[in-house]
Amino acid sequence: MTTLLRGLHHVTATVDAAQPDLDFCVALLGLRLVKQTVNFDNRHVYHFYYGDERGTPGTLWTTFPYRGHGVRVGTIGAGQVVTTAFSVPLTSIASWEARLVDAGLVVDASLIFGEPQLVVTDPSGLRIAIVGTTNDERAPWTQVVGEGLGVRGLHSVTLAVRDAGPTLAFLHEVLGCTVGAAERQRTRVAVGPGGTGAQLDVLQVTDGPRAINGLGTVHHVALAIASEDAQLALRETLVHRGVEVTPVKDRQYFRSIYFREPGGVLIEVATLAPGFDVDEPLSSLGRALKLPAWQEPHRADIEAGLPHIVLP
Repeated sequence: MTTLLRGLHHVTATVDAAQPDLDFCVALLGLRLVKQTVNFDNRHVYHFYYGDERGTPGTLWTTFPYRGHGVRVGTIGAGQVVTTAFSVPLTSIASWEARLVDAGLVVDASLIFGEPQLVVTDPSGLRIAIVGTTNDERAPWTQVVGEGLGVRGLHSVTLAVRDAGPTLAFLHEVLGCTVGAAERQRTRVAVGPGGTGAQLDVLQVTDGPRAINGLGTVHHVALAIASEDAQLALRETLVHRGVEVTPVKDRQYFRSIYFREPGGVLIEVATLAPGFDVDEPLSSLGRALKLPAWQEPHRADIEAGLPHIVLP
């Protein structure tokens, strides 16, 4: 089947406290905070979006800081995104390793499909990889780290599943992805055009824990789709195949549907438009709390229930 998927859109995680999350993503990784809003399903929980200057789909890492809301620590395991990788210039890998070590992090260096990667855990225990690439022309946000080090965007995400076969078949037959090379128990899958920022790694794990959602786990991975019409067509295909899929949801900055692939990983398919400058100027993205129109009447209550933060 052919879909109009354009690559990765964003990855969303459940994290612990808001301030350490901000400090890690902005002050250490050098991402731009492009939006501070709230979880539309729990308005007393922040929703932070990090990315490039505009919050371009494919650069976005988003978090829900759930400390104080009774959410348990999760378990990273099969049926979940287990690693989120970001792209940086190959020439910056040594500098990135020094930067991460200087921040007190334990760095696990390895080579995946010929590219060096540095894996660390963030303050909530999430696995974050920095991958050195030679083919990523996306412009980085340079207000924290310079052009030579700046994160270009998402590189890939790793989906851990018990049996890779059904997952790979679903990605190919239903979502129109291209199954590519395999390396040990890992298979790389191109989303739309493929390449950096448009790829998934499917990792078969036959033992170890099953995923349990909670603090320190990825909630879902979102794939970008060309238009709302294409999204509706995909939803119709999913329904026809018996896949349980949500109605289209208005996420203010894009429209979304959600479903699970056969291995249990939650996938969102999100539109490219309208984007993050729909409710504030590009120059001031992320500087103030933005609420959708239906939440504005509750602003005072929402602000009173959110933890105090200091923007890095």
